[in-house]
Amino acid sequence: MQSNTLKKLLAGLSFLLLISISLSAQEGDPVNGKKLYNTNCAACHKLDKKLIGPALKGVSEKRTNEWLQAWIKDNNALRASGDQDAIDIFNEYNGMPMIAYPQLSEQDINDIIAYTDDKPVETETVASTQAVDPKVAIGKKLFQTNCAACHKLDKKLIGPALANVADRRSNEWLHAWIKDNNALRASGDQDAIDIFKEYNGMPMTAYPQFSDDDIDAIIAYTTAGDVKQIATTQAAETDNLAKSKGSSNWMSYVVIFVILLVVAWIFIASNNGFLKIVATIFVVLLGTYVLFDWLMDIGIDQEYQPIQPIAFSHKIHAGDNKIDCEYCHSSAKNSKTSGIPSVNVCMNCHKSISEYTGPTSSENDKAFYDAEIQKIYDAIGWDAEKLAYIDNYKQKPIKWVKVHNLPDFVYYNHSQHVSVAGLDCQKCHGPVEEMDEVYQYSPLTMNWCLECHMETNVDLKGNGYYAKIHEELAKKFGVDKVTIAQLGGKECGKCHY
Repeated sequence: MQSNTLKKLLAGLSFLLLISISLSAQEGDPVNGKKLYNTNCAACHKLDKKLIGPALKGVSEKRTNEWLQAWIKDNNALRASGDQDAIDIFNEYNGMPMIAYPQLSEQDINDIIAYTDDKPVETETVASTQAVDPKVAIGKKLFQTNCAACHKLDKKLIGPALANVADRRSNEWLHAWIKDNNALRASGDQDAIDIFKEYNGMPMTAYPQFSDDDIDAIIAYTTAGDVKQIATTQAAETDNLAKSKGSSNWMSYVVIFVILLVVAWIFIASNNGFLKIVATIFVVLLGTYVLFDWLMDIGIDQEYQPIQPIAFSHKIHAGDNKIDCEYCHSSAKNSKTSGIPSVNVCMNCHKSISEYTGPTSSENDKAFYDAEIQKIYDAIGWDAEKLAYIDNYKQKPIKWVKVHNLPDFVYYNHSQHVSVAGLDCQKCHGPVEEMDEVYQYSPLTMNWCLECHMETNVDLKGNGYYAKIHEELAKKFGVDKVTIAQLGGKECGKCHY
């Protein structure tokens, strides 16, 4: 009797032990799960939104643990067994099967599920003073220049996601693949062959010019990711202009106020009639000068900075990313006007750049910049999830606000200044590569133009058409160099006809 009781007791304890082990196994480690997720799942899935596959946040609330284990290890076998959920998912995603992961243990899968259930808090934006590993910074530049057109860190683009790629491949393999993936595939390397087949026989560009240090730097960047920095607001040029102008105006007001006080004292305290007449004439002349000066400021919109429909930053594009001005304003070298780039020009880059990864601030965070990129997609009709244009989409033009305006009676030709004179855009528009929002840097007055024409020498060397003119003008003015003004740049008809 006692023996039977003891057996039942031991059996009960064994059952409880098995249950506790099973439950502890199902708990999972979200930290390890994140690593496994980034390695195996991130190319096709995001936690918070649909990518190639469905969003996975909270997936354990939609499916049982047993089903998820079976699906991840071999979704094809689960579908073949007649499981309706597996069949429905297969049909929903156009018959595209998920890669099977029989090599993952039950604990590995539980770790991944734990990560999807309890997403860790994203790394907070760090101060701009935080030190960045120089190798990572170099790798980021190389990645953005050579890899970003086809790869993202966190999700599949044309090629696979590259975050933590060093956890999936050996360093030697990555060096061989990046330098010449065609040669690696020709050697019979199975991983190289599988990747080539997975991406429909589209080979990756080879980079034999990369040194080992270059490749190590890129790998370091894919491991570390983007170190987000708080951008310090720098509008030094604008501030200096405003301060100098404000200081000049303040001094003028003080001088005028003092003069008016002196004139008032003369009229009140002095009995000298001649002095009063002189003071009256002086006040009339001063008033005329002030009125004329005020009238001359009408239409001068220096520092004009309108609000644009999209927060396009020249600092990010022309400054940080070194995009040439003429890439967007291509007609500046061939036409009278510089031209406003069409949305198609924006999409040359933004087909691959759907998220902002640069510095942020308390005013403009990542979500702000991502929303501005989305405005471009809304204008042209681009589906960032499918990486394709939306069929029969009614496009909406972006209503940019013109910043630099000349009067209708003024003729100005960009090509004459850009292509013939060889002037940099900054000569008239200021340091646009430092401007988050473009403003009118120069006054664009007639006097400002004439001063430039009188100071700028004409390079006529090698130009047979101007050779004789240059020789005669040089003799006439007794100079070695001829300015634009001496070549006719002060004639009224050059700009007003």
